[in-house]
This record gives sequence, C-alpha cells and structure tokens, in this order.
Amino acid sequence: VSSAIMFANLGAAYGTAKSGVGISSMGVMRPDMVMRSLIPVVMAGVLGIYGLITAVILNGKIHAPTYSAFQGYAHLAAGLTVGLSSLAAGLAIGIVGDAGVRANAQQPKLFVGMILILIFAEALGLYGLIVGLVVASSADSKGRGLCSSWEV
Repeated sequence: VSSAIMFANLGAAYGTAKSGVGISSMGVMRPDMVMRSLIPVVMAGVLGIYGLITAVILNGKIHAPTYSAFQGYAHLAAGLTVGLSSLAAGLAIGIVGDAGVRANAQQPKLFVGMILILIFAEALGLYGLIVGLVVASSADSKGRGLCSSWEV
C-alpha cells in the first residue's frame, strides 16, 4: 500500500518540479504562454492520483484473519507495479515537460509534438495502474492453498 503511494507521489513531485522550472524559465521570455504550458504539471499530478487509487483499493482488501502470504505478496507486487511505473512516468514527464515548454516558447509549432510525447509518457503510468489493479483483484481468487502453514 505504502509503496504505491510513495513512488507514485515521488514521480508526481519530480514531474511537477522539473516542469515547473521550465515554465518559470519560459515565463520570463513569453508570459503569455504560461497557462498553455501548465499541461505537464497537470499530467504529473495525475500520477499521484494513480498511487492513491491503488492504495485505497489495496487497503480495502486487507482482512487480518484471512490474509494469506500469497495475497500479501500479490498486493506488494501491485503496489510496486503502480508506484514504480508512475515514478518512471513522472521522470519522463518532468524531462519532456521542462524541455518542451522551453522549446514551445521559441517555436510554437512544437506544441502538438510535446503533447504527444507527454501522452505517451503518461501512458506508462496508466499501464502500471491497469496491471497493478489486475494483480490486486486476482489475488483473492488465486493462490488458495499455495501458501499454507507447515504446521497443518
């Protein structure tokens, strides 16, 4: 649970900070384009929401008396999948957002290309969210009897 939200928020924070530096630098040259250049910051913020969604879903599936080791490892894998894919997406969004908004200030025709690259970077986090949710939802039905106690 904590790995999902921690790594996802780390990626969101990096993407926001790196893109924000580019927006601040670009805003000195072209203050009229600042609002248009906030798209990388919004996209980076969505990555934190992916981690929050996963953490809430995983937390709802934890029931102490019947929680098996298989479910624990499956939920750990789901959290790491979402968190680390969001971290990678945040790194990509931050780097592309920083360079993209600076380049967009000099050549406005680059805006569509920057947005397409940002969409593909955001898709990395979305893929991790989908895989993480599939792993977390299948942990309840699969693995019955795989990790039983040796004392039985």
